[in-house]
Amino acid sequence: METTSRAVAQTPPAEDGQQVPSARRTVDGYLEARFPWYGLDEAFTGPRWLMQVGTAADGAVEHGSIGHGDEPSVRHETAGEDRGKFAVVVTVAANPVRRSADGTGLLEATSVSSAAWLAGVGLLSFTWPGQMDHSLRDDWLDQQTETAWVLADDLAGPDWSMLSLPVDGVPTPFHYRESEFGWVLAGSTSQGVHVGAYGRGMSAYGMGFAMVKDIETYA
Repeated sequence: METTSRAVAQTPPAEDGQQVPSARRTVDGYLEARFPWYGLDEAFTGPRWLMQVGTAADGAVEHGSIGHGDEPSVRHETAGEDRGKFAVVVTVAANPVRRSADGTGLLEATSVSSAAWLAGVGLLSFTWPGQMDHSLRDDWLDQQTETAWVLADDLAGPDWSMLSLPVDGVPTPFHYRESEFGWVLAGSTSQGVHVGAYGRGMSAYGMGFAMVKDIETYA
């Protein structure tokens, strides 16, 4: 998806594992969206936090992420430390037509694969191996990002299985896969959006999703 991000880019935190100052979230971009946001349903009672929104060439909000649980940091990747428990829900507007950044052409419509790719890349942004040499990190991320795209483009392939999870109380099919870094899933809702999610330390099998009633409570 050729979008730009506002509020917070999904990039690794500072070297000491703490969130960098730019990682403070604002709700402004979320309020500009013309589609409903999704998060974990009320069965989840832990912390919830805003992450980022992505915009199209014309500035319209196309997708965004909401975190649940422990805010992930690179420090959890070091040997012997708690890896943290979190789940991030990605909401993607179902757009049949999207314009290119220069406004001269059309891009591929958003789909469940779009949600799967955003979720896959989101997981990578918080799970690069902490012991990796910094000079190799960009190459590793490029390689893994390309792999995430290939996997998202083949949801019927052997790397994915199917889960039925509740969305607004209705059983809904999701594509699901696990990796050494965590898990990723993606599906669609009846509200004109696709939902992706990723996480680690929290089981995806018992999750449910629900429309966010008031996004400002997350700020």
